Amino acid sequence: MGQRTARAGKPIFAWHYDQAAIDAEAATDGWYALLSNLPPDESDAAEILRRYKNQPAVEQRYAAIKGPLAVAPMFLRHNRRIAALITVICLALLIFSLIEREVRTNLAPDTEMIGFYAYDNRAIRPTGRLILQALHDLRLIPAHDRQPPRIPQPGWLQAQLLALLNTDPTQPRW
Repeated sequence: MGQRTARAGKPIFAWHYDQAAIDAEAATDGWYALLSNLPPDESDAAEILRRYKNQPAVEQRYAAIKGPLAVAPMFLRHNRRIAALITVICLALLIFSLIEREVRTNLAPDTEMIGFYAYDNRAIRPTGRLILQALHDLRLIPAHDRQPPRIPQPGWLQAQLLALLNTDPTQPRW
């Protein structure tokens, strides 16, 4: 702790280590408390820690709400509207996750694809964000003059993704 004293009219700064305080802090390094609603007879400390450490895998999806799904903050006055908004966001997140899962499942045994970035032929693992970015400029031409609705010829990557999603661009589904 610091202390100022006057010596010959000039202030000086004196300090010392509080070894007891340092030792007390060092004894708790790496320790933290975890609260759980799991019954003690169903899990031990190791299981609670394992579940806690796996938390980012679940919470990673919530980052998508702030990114590709672009959920903007808004002011809602009624609980019914708040519940409706949360429902819509969760449904969008579910669809986002299912698109990614479907592409990855149908891509197996491969885990990576090329073509997501222009001028870069590195193979990368398809994510929901990359899939939706690749498909974002697909357009549906509505039925006109007795012609059925259609999707113009997709690009190479779009065709690959539509095939992995089991979607035929010549047969739009309603």
